[in-house]
Amino acid sequence: MEHRLTKPAHPWTTGQAKRTNRTIKEATVQRYHYQTTDELSEHLQALVRAHHHAKRLQTLRGLTPHEFACAQWQKNPAILTRDPTHLTMALYN
Repeated sequence: MEHRLTKPAHPWTTGQAKRTNRTIKEATVQRYHYQTTDELSEHLQALVRAHHHAKRLQTLRGLTPHEFACAQWQKNPAILTRDPTHLTMALYN
């Protein structure tokens, strides 16, 4: 993945990041009370895994982010530093 910065004085370019942050906040701290930051961290990791392996995105032509990364790696392994296929979720992860 490539880290990109938004252009100064162009607030509309941050809309996708703001929407993602709002979705994460709605799925975590607005819905649940965590006793410790470790509980929040575990829940965030589960949320990220679910997103990467289960959520099909229109922008990725109906693929999950993990499926898209694997397809891109197969086309050009030089674009990623590690093989993403080893990150396939196990049955009880």
